[in-house]
Amino acid sequence: MGARFDYAQAEEIRDVFARHGVRYLFLGKSGAILLGFPDTTQDADVFVERTLANGLALVAALRELGFTLTDAEADEIARGKDFVQLKNGPFDLDLVFAPDGIETFADAWRRRVEVEGLPDIELVRADQINQAYERVVKKDVRYRFVIDMASLEA
Repeated sequence: MGARFDYAQAEEIRDVFARHGVRYLFLGKSGAILLGFPDTTQDADVFVERTLANGLALVAALRELGFTLTDAEADEIARGKDFVQLKNGPFDLDLVFAPDGIETFADAWRRRVEVEGLPDIELVRADQINQAYERVVKKDVRYRFVIDMASLEA
């Protein structure tokens, strides 16, 4: 197991993924940490857009980051397998191509928030709080929501 996820790892992911044009969002506890919530996690969770071009760019980016990928792992990533867990690099990384409760990457991308260029997920408007809570209770999701306080009526 790698070291605890930290902000420097998020910046490294951001920089390398940007060089390769990878479309992604942080989610889970790693996303919450980037938004300033006090927590720890052992890995970074990344929601990746499932296209062949993005998958191939992701494989190149992961290799640049120092992940040792087998041909089978590279193929799974390029194809966008629903979930790929990597423990063969400088830190542990979970690649999620189909997270629970999110219809499409495009939908999540529209609702993202950015923290110093780090795309994070999932911003919920005030009128979606009850729906988000129900998703958590049903264990439909494995990550935290962030409430868009600007959407609250004064």
